[in-house]
Amino acid sequence: MSENQTSPTPSSLTLSFEEALSELEAIVDRLEAGDVSLDDAISSYARGMTLKQHCQQRLEEARLRVEKIKLSEDGSIAGSETFATDSV
Repeated sequence: MSENQTSPTPSSLTLSFEEALSELEAIVDRLEAGDVSLDDAISSYARGMTLKQHCQQRLEEARLRVEKIKLSEDGSIAGSETFATDSV
């Protein structure tokens, strides 16, 4: 990534949680292996931070969705509110 480019914000990423986590794990593996140049390490670190924020945001959205599900006394779902997953 050149200096003119900016990292995408977490909300602009279109990756699923699983895709973002997989990419983040690959970045961590490369950085831990230590076989990247300093410039690549800095770019990878910046991308990793964006992916981390994206994953945290998706997890928070999932937590809120789960909290909105209400159970009746007999254990059946009494009601739930839909949550737009495309807002991320």
